[in-house]
Amino acid sequence: MAAEPQNKRRRQEVFTTGEVAEICKVSQQTVIRCFDAGKLRGFRVPGSRFRRIPRDALIQFMKEHGIPLDQLDTGKRRVLVVDDDEMIVEMLVELLERDGRFETQTATRGFEAGIKTKEFRPDAIILDYMLPDINGNAVCQTVRADPTLHHVKIIIVSGVAEPGVVEKLMASGANAFIKKPFNIDEMVNKVSELVSD
Repeated sequence: MAAEPQNKRRRQEVFTTGEVAEICKVSQQTVIRCFDAGKLRGFRVPGSRFRRIPRDALIQFMKEHGIPLDQLDTGKRRVLVVDDDEMIVEMLVELLERDGRFETQTATRGFEAGIKTKEFRPDAIILDYMLPDINGNAVCQTVRADPTLHHVKIIIVSGVAEPGVVEKLMASGANAFIKKPFNIDEMVNKVSELVSD
């Protein structure tokens, strides 16, 4: 399959100081010092000490300091795997990363999934329906209520497959439903198909 043109890829719009450090090949402390000195524009996450750097501010900083921009986009699709079963999470992460087209992050609870979705800006979420704190429905509704996340594709996975439940999930904003236990190839193909739309 041919690589997508650069302008069609989903771009990461906000970066953590750790991500900026990795992109710019400097220490995280250097990034924090530049941020605190006003040399790198950004904002603090309300109620925390975390700093975030918007893409345009990062590009400006990189240009001013002669840092090549080629590290900015890996071209990989970002997938957030949300499941409280560690074995499933490990297996999905390994398969998606081995595929070479995806980079992944994980969450084991719905609340954590909400935070990671805001920070990681995934292209797709593989979401377990039955999470320890809230169900997949609530996560779906939260993501769909945020207009900046309209592009995110949501694949619900569950052992529960009553038609009424599946219909409710699709109505909440899920793009696909896959019953557990699922076929690995089917899952990777479904993620690939959805993020290529």
